[in-house]
Amino acid sequence: MIHYHPSLDLLTEYASGSVTLSKALAVSTHLEHCKHCRDQVRKLEQVGAELFSTPSVPSGATQLDQLKANLLSKIAIDKQPNNVQVNSASKSTAIEKRHLSAKEHPSLKEQYKVPKSLRQLVPTAYDRLKWMKLSPAVQIATLSNEKDGTQVALTRIKAGAFIPSHTHTGDEYTLVLEGAFSDESGVYKKGDFISRDARHKHKPVVTKDAECICLTITEAPIEFTGWITRLLNPLVRKHHPSAS
Repeated sequence: MIHYHPSLDLLTEYASGSVTLSKALAVSTHLEHCKHCRDQVRKLEQVGAELFSTPSVPSGATQLDQLKANLLSKIAIDKQPNNVQVNSASKSTAIEKRHLSAKEHPSLKEQYKVPKSLRQLVPTAYDRLKWMKLSPAVQIATLSNEKDGTQVALTRIKAGAFIPSHTHTGDEYTLVLEGAFSDESGVYKKGDFISRDARHKHKPVVTKDAECICLTITEAPIEFTGWITRLLNPLVRKHHPSAS
């Protein structure tokens, strides 16, 4: 069961088509896993269609507010689960997912199923990507560096391993594709959508039963906070597209 979702503001931007391509990628991949958010987006699209079909738009702040209130009342948006995070944070043959050893990557015969939304960037399998090892337990595969400085990447962490404590210098969106991890705020499993920004400091720890693969959208580089790991910050900044 999915417990963490994009905020209503982000879903609204997605439904209206005003969200950036990198965020749209993360949201659309989440929607593949989450019926709740698919229903929310459908309702928001209906609101948009009704708004544009209104014969005349009333003038004045009070009348506009009334129109907005009337439209929103027609959505009847269901309340998201209590632990939903808000404001913190094409066609291919399906590959059968087999039982995986806790500390081994799947072989090419035991591939994970790549979400449809990612298949333009991951056309075959995660194993065929160019992975860069950041540590013995952590690898990253860059999928796209956007013109606005946003980086789209996959992060792969071994079972039981962790990413050192860090904060963020910009917004970060994480979608769990395989496995699970936890931090000071909760436990995140397949399909969960997590938002982080400069207000958050955390230490993601992967569960011991399986590796974890996440889609990460970072608008700016992370910043390690440990006495030793902070020495890596200049290198992290250098390799993030926002530094260009």
